[in-house]
Amino acid sequence: MNRVNPKVLLHSKWTKTQVTAKEKHFAVIEVEFDDNQKVISCVVEAVMTRNQYQINWRDLKQPSLWRQGWV
Repeated sequence: MNRVNPKVLLHSKWTKTQVTAKEKHFAVIEVEFDDNQKVISCVVEAVMTRNQYQINWRDLKQPSLWRQGWV
């Protein structure tokens, strides 16, 4: 399981294990917190295409979906 700290999630880099439309490397560009400092929104951007996707930040913990860093 990948270790993900919500406080340092912004600007972190990730590699998707299943490439879709030549989008493999991503960076977290936006993280929104509620009043209790819990993540309520996470947006990643594909490096090559600049497409943006809102994801569940907890999915980043799954090594079958994501690997930390640009591998």
